[in-house]
Amino acid sequence: MSVKERITGIWLMVMTLLSLLAYTVYYVAQMWLNILRITYLTLAILQCVTLIVYLWGPEKLKSTGLKIIYRVLYASSILVIPAFSFIFMGLVSQYHVKIPESIDAVSMPAEQILPQDQTVIYNTGTVYVIFPEYSEVCHVCENRPSKSDESITWCSGAAFQHDISLGFTQENVEGDHAENGMLHVSPYNKSSYAAFVYYDGHFEFEFDNPSEAVRTAAEAGGNGFMQFGLIQDGETVMMIERPRARCYRTLAELNGNLCVIDSVNMLHFEDFMEELHRLGVTNALYMDMGAGWNYSWYRNAYNKVITLFGLPVPWSHNWIVFRK
Repeated sequence: MSVKERITGIWLMVMTLLSLLAYTVYYVAQMWLNILRITYLTLAILQCVTLIVYLWGPEKLKSTGLKIIYRVLYASSILVIPAFSFIFMGLVSQYHVKIPESIDAVSMPAEQILPQDQTVIYNTGTVYVIFPEYSEVCHVCENRPSKSDESITWCSGAAFQHDISLGFTQENVEGDHAENGMLHVSPYNKSSYAAFVYYDGHFEFEFDNPSEAVRTAAEAGGNGFMQFGLIQDGETVMMIERPRARCYRTLAELNGNLCVIDSVNMLHFEDFMEELHRLGVTNALYMDMGAGWNYSWYRNAYNKVITLFGLPVPWSHNWIVFRK
C-alpha cells in the first residue's frame, strides 16, 4: 500500500469518526433543528459508505459512474470539519459561564435577594438571580441589539420562533407580541402561553388572557411577548419534560421585583423549578435556552459587557432588552 493510500485511509477513518461523533453530540444535546439533524445524519452515512468502499477497494469499481460517485463521496469528507466545528460550538454554548462578581447568596434569606441601584447578581449555588438596572423593558425583533449600545443592561432571547428561517417575518414569532406600541398578532398562539408586558413604567405577567394583555401594552406604546407560563401566583402551572440536564432560564417576579433567573450549571428541570419555589418566585415565564437561543449578555456596574452565552445563530430574531 502506497503512502498516498494510507493517508487516504487515515483521513477517511478520522472523518467518519468525527461525523458520527458530531451526530451523536447533536442528538444527545437535544439540538432539535430537523434540517440540521437530517444533514448530520446524511453526512455520517455518506462517510461510512465512503470508508466501506475504500476498505473494499475502489479499484474494483468497474463502472465510470460508480467511480465518479465514489470521488464525490470522498470529496464530501471535507464538509465534516466545519460540521463538527459548528456542533462543538453549539455544545460549548450549552454551558453557562461563571459570574465571579455575583453575590454569594447560598445562605442568604430569600427575602433579602433584592435589586440595587445598579445591575446586581446573586448566586444561590443553584441559580443566578439577575436584577438588571432598567427604566424600561423592550421586545426587540429582527435586528439583534448591539453591545455597543450603552443603554442596554440585559439582552437575551425572548419568544419562540415557529420555523427555522434566515429571513425574518413578524408572523414567525410565536405568540402575539408588541414592539414599542406596534401590535403583531400571531397565528401560533398556544393555550399554554402566558404574556409578559411592560408599559407606563410597570411590568405585568398575564396568564388568563395573554392576548388582551399584549394588546393593552401595544395601545399604551409598550412592549410584550408570549412564552410558556411556568409559575402563577406561586403555583406551578406547567412542567416541561426534559429527560437530560441542561441550563435553564426564566423571566420572573421575585419579592415584587422583575428579574432573570439562570441555572448556575446544567441541571434537571424539576431541580430548577424546585429552586424557584424555594426562593418564593411569584410569577415566571420559560425562556428558551436551546443552542443559539441562549445567547445573552449583560452590562455590569462598571459599564463592562459580560457575555453569558456568546453563540448567536442567524435564524434567531427576537430578544428581550432591559434599558437604563
